[in-house]
Amino acid sequence: MFSKFISIGDKIELQAMSHESDEKPGTPAKVYHSEVTEIQSEDTIEITMPVEKTKLILLPIDSEYDMIFYGSSGLFQCLGRVIDRYKSGNSYLLLVEMTSNLRKYQRREFYRLRCALEMHARALREDEVQTVESRMPYSLASDLPLKESVIVDISGGGLRFVSTQPFEQDSLMYCCYHLMNGGEHKKYEVICKVISCIELDNRPGTYEHRVQYYDIDPIEREEIIKYIFEEERKSRQKQKFSSES
Repeated sequence: MFSKFISIGDKIELQAMSHESDEKPGTPAKVYHSEVTEIQSEDTIEITMPVEKTKLILLPIDSEYDMIFYGSSGLFQCLGRVIDRYKSGNSYLLLVEMTSNLRKYQRREFYRLRCALEMHARALREDEVQTVESRMPYSLASDLPLKESVIVDISGGGLRFVSTQPFEQDSLMYCCYHLMNGGEHKKYEVICKVISCIELDNRPGTYEHRVQYYDIDPIEREEIIKYIFEEERKSRQKQKFSSES
């Protein structure tokens, strides 16, 4: 069952089931990032030891975590307990025992990556909105002007961007941007729903928008999530090299 949905290389988020000793009561438990390195059985997996600001996080033996897996067919959740930790070659690893069944997970929030990505966007015409909302196959008009915008953070659930043009809350819009995928720039054309639009106090005439993807292709969502993890990994490596120099 487990190996049908989770593969080597899948990203993981781990959140402690109980607060660690240095955390204040009432604060959210920390979330750590890891990766599957081996599936030893249907209830035991090997994962990388989390790293935080170039420092290895030695998760205690017998500690329990709520685990979110970024599988190729979606997000999955289960509970796990650390039963061993060790070094293999140049890798520091954890052996984790699954203590609950794997289940499909519909999360409300996605990890957000701060960035500065060029984007072109426009509001959908009324006829386009009706077509999109009908969930029928569609193609958008390609000859309409697009407004230049800048994405300031991105997640598997949506975007935050700034633009000199305000887009109306609850409206649908077309967004186009490029991300690195497999070593090449890939074009992403997504329909988004505007959640909020606020004029910035320190930049009159500039508007910050928060938008959610509207019926995004699951494959594209997973590509975006993988891009975010890869950029985060690169950032940690740069921090490590700068601290060593």
